[in-house]
Amino acid sequence: MVTARPPKISLPAGVRLLPLEMNRDDRGVFTEVFRRSWDIGMEPVQWNFVTSQAGVLRGVHVHVRHVDYLIVLEGRASIGLRDLRRGSPTEGTAALVEMTGDELMALTTPPGVAHGFYFHEPSAHIYAVSRYWHVADEFGCHWADGDLEIPWPCQSPLLSERDATAPPLSELMAALEPYQPIASA
Repeated sequence: MVTARPPKISLPAGVRLLPLEMNRDDRGVFTEVFRRSWDIGMEPVQWNFVTSQAGVLRGVHVHVRHVDYLIVLEGRASIGLRDLRRGSPTEGTAALVEMTGDELMALTTPPGVAHGFYFHEPSAHIYAVSRYWHVADEFGCHWADGDLEIPWPCQSPLLSERDATAPPLSELMAALEPYQPIASA
């Protein structure tokens, strides 16, 4: 699976950024994106395919019950992360991870780590989840809240109505309080 080491970034505990082996020839590229034998920190129950236009930002969301496993297949995305888990060794850590379809990597995001995706150009990604989607496991806050400390590379992205009207981080933290400390799924 691993062909090269991912760039050195201080990531929240439990977040994994794994380069994928891209087998290239004059016909194109063959890449394994998942094998049950890989230790990715989750057992997928559902896979999703998503396309996004240039300038789209999805999130910021956080889950308390499931793990995400994301691969950007085409295009370029900046993935913003913030560890919201009380007592985590990386509590409060924020990071921005660059992912492209040119150098495939897989990003695993555990429960309690807020995440959002900004797409610099038209992009396609797949992601798997360790549990089926449920409204009780879907929390969010406004992407531009300064307390997130995510250095987004954009000023006014295209947002869903839900993300545009998301509450501040302080309200998200209050909503997460009954689940703290958030355990791994």
